[in-house]
Amino acid sequence: MESRGHAVADPGEEACDTAELTERVTDFVRRRVMPCEPVLDAGGPAAAATLRELRDQAKENGLWAMPLPVELGGQGLPLRHYARPAEAEGASDHGPAALGSAPLLDVTMLQRHGSTRVRDHYLKRLVSGELRTCYAMTEPDVPGTDPFLTGTRAVRETDGSWTLTGRKWFTSSAADADLVTVLARTDGNTSDREGLSLLLVPTDSPGFRLVRELPVLGAGGQWEIALDQVTVPDDHLLGERGQALTIARERLQLGRTLRCLRWLGQTQRAFDLMCARANSRTGSRGPLARHQLVQQHVFESLLALRTTRPLVHEAVGRLASGVDAHIEVGLAKVAAARLLQQVADAAVQVHGAAGLGPDTPLPALLRTGRTARILDGPDELHITSVARRVLRDYPA
Repeated sequence: MESRGHAVADPGEEACDTAELTERVTDFVRRRVMPCEPVLDAGGPAAAATLRELRDQAKENGLWAMPLPVELGGQGLPLRHYARPAEAEGASDHGPAALGSAPLLDVTMLQRHGSTRVRDHYLKRLVSGELRTCYAMTEPDVPGTDPFLTGTRAVRETDGSWTLTGRKWFTSSAADADLVTVLARTDGNTSDREGLSLLLVPTDSPGFRLVRELPVLGAGGQWEIALDQVTVPDDHLLGERGQALTIARERLQLGRTLRCLRWLGQTQRAFDLMCARANSRTGSRGPLARHQLVQQHVFESLLALRTTRPLVHEAVGRLASGVDAHIEVGLAKVAAARLLQQVADAAVQVHGAAGLGPDTPLPALLRTGRTARILDGPDELHITSVARRVLRDYPA
């Protein structure tokens, strides 16, 4: 049995009345989360207090931790049923954190690969929102697409603990995190294809420090961190020694798909703003909606949205079924990133100067669309990876 607020439902039922749930999530994000975005974007104590209020409201409305496991305090919504609510939730960058689904990747990873102590000590606190996590993989001067060049090292001590030394950057939300999962070399030499491991590091450990914030096109939230002889217990190694990339690939498949769903939600938001502007903005020649070039922006944006959404949901379906989804996830990731950039740009164009200023979310949506083409692997990586897989099935 699973609990959703005060109601109890059988997870096997289409309990998930997906349409009704999506509508509730959409309403919550639009009425509660979006008005708070300026405060949340600014960070600091006011943002933390606002986020706590939103989380309490999400719990009261039965919308908390929808895709997280029931036994840990979530609602156990299967990925296939969570997909549409995830779009609605992701229309705001702060939606997943406000509704408690943000730790899904970390909870899934720790539940599958964490030691008994890690699972018992951290998982329920992550799902409740008491603890926050981040993931540190990329490093300065090291291509993010080539993890074999990772310079961060973890040395096994005689008592079984690990000592980590290195530097990571573009680590999302590191300033607020209680735990960080670190990719480090535990064996071999730089560029060896074996010997990389993942270790869970409490951020209050001696030697862990924030180096600097790394604004992305003017927006904060990304950090460079240093690990100066940080010691963690042996049981904070995730999975088997040297198996980091197997775990990372598993995490990336789900992570990229979740990003795509959230980008769909943000694209729909940009599209709605564009259409509302086209109908409401009137000049000497009448509403913008009568102009053919504006109509072309609407048409091209709708076409891109309607053709990309099925690609993303095909990736969801394959992941949910447990079959290979590399091609589908690669196609979805490139298509959804391009989609958001295209539609946000069109919406800015229809808004004119107003689309560049602080009175709409369009600058943030456009920024996300551009960075989406680099996050979780640049377009070029996915294009070559998908093409190679497709070409393997054809005779030489």
